Amino acid sequence: MPKKDPDDYKTGHRKRLRDRFNKVGLEGFQDYEIVELLLTLGTPRKDVEPMAREAIARFKTLSGVLNAPVESLTKITGIGEVAVFVIKFVRALTERIAQDNTVPKQLLNSPEVLFKYIKQTLNYRTRECFAAIMLDAKNKVIQTEVIFEGSLTSTCVYPREVIAVALRYNAASVIFAHNHPSGDPTPSQEDTILTRKLVKACTLTGIIVHDHMIIGDQQYYSFAEEGLIHPMKSRKELC
Repeated sequence: MPKKDPDDYKTGHRKRLRDRFNKVGLEGFQDYEIVELLLTLGTPRKDVEPMAREAIARFKTLSGVLNAPVESLTKITGIGEVAVFVIKFVRALTERIAQDNTVPKQLLNSPEVLFKYIKQTLNYRTRECFAAIMLDAKNKVIQTEVIFEGSLTSTCVYPREVIAVALRYNAASVIFAHNHPSGDPTPSQEDTILTRKLVKACTLTGIIVHDHMIIGDQQYYSFAEEGLIHPMKSRKELC
């Protein structure tokens, strides 16, 4: 009896995954199977299931894999430059689609709406990142941009560079946000000092700061909600 060619199995397995997706979308797919599908795009002629399972075991969830640092992804045997590109491209694509589908006028209705919007960009990142949401004169979103990326516990934010980004988009106002990978959104003393510096720098350039939100594990801290930023009063610094 002739031996089965492993390449035939891999080809057939990949086709079965694609056919299954074409019929029902991602319904019923486990996280590792979704990662496996992604890896097939950048890893031809290899059995990528072990890589996918290891990625989920290491980063826990699909979102964890998509947001994993490049150096961590490449530690998984078999995941190379092209596969990493595919993973990062898909993550960036989902962020762009989420931004495009947001109704800008709803952004400042409440801190809850802001949290729902910004967590799509920051909530699952494994490193602390700082983002700015640039708004026009009617408080419509112009662009959301992650400006700085740091470590597991901190990130260096330079007000001068933040202002440069806001001016590049000709923003009338901004909202700042960053994540705490620990899951606890309680601001540190450094967070409060940074917020004060950012509000002061923006005031000098005529840009209104509506809020600075810290997001954690399905919870947030809003400087505006806590009464520490007053964008519509007199553009004062933090209380």
